[in-house]
Amino acid sequence: MIMTKSNLLELAQELKGLNTLKMIESALNVDRTKAIYIVYKLRKKGFVETKYQSDKTRVYHISPQNALGGTSYIDILNRYSPLKLLAAEIHKIYGREPSIEETLIYAVNSRSIRYIIASLALFRKVRNWSELYKRAKEKNLVREVAALYDISRLVVPKVRRMPQRFKTLATPKKSHKYRYILKVFDSDDFKDTEKKWKVYIPLNYSDLTSYKGEFS
Repeated sequence: MIMTKSNLLELAQELKGLNTLKMIESALNVDRTKAIYIVYKLRKKGFVETKYQSDKTRVYHISPQNALGGTSYIDILNRYSPLKLLAAEIHKIYGREPSIEETLIYAVNSRSIRYIIASLALFRKVRNWSELYKRAKEKNLVREVAALYDISRLVVPKVRRMPQRFKTLATPKKSHKYRYILKVFDSDDFKDTEKKWKVYIPLNYSDLTSYKGEFS
């Protein structure tokens, strides 16, 4: 089967998003061999990025925009975190790579359990605490970031110490009320951290098994 550039672009538009081979077979009414061939041709044009689910199932993110390159926050989270993420719509950033600090705030601000768990690995790579504070303050997430930093220190080795200035600015006053990172979840295991920052943490140790042995 000969596929022109125009045909492949139309296919990439039609299949845009996350697909398994079975989904492609169903969408195009083709057999498995034909679906594999289509993925092969689309990949050659740069329209396919291969991802893996937690159960190792191969998933194809298909989009014409993939051929333009660029980096997404998901790419950076997956680069450093043992918990691999998938998203139906992946926002690519062109012309620059988002910083670790920017990506971390994106993950926390997403209010997604999986993104928050994945973000814990990024604390190991934080170098610009001034940028992290600035971005956290813009999103009103300074205490939330400080609380998750403390959790990361429990499961991720070699996380650098939080600068005293960040800690001082993040410390809640007596008048401050508790906040939720994700309503209405709190922790059974991290009560001391919740009390320290007046932030309810939507995680327990059982949620962090993807980190077990990852850095040993």
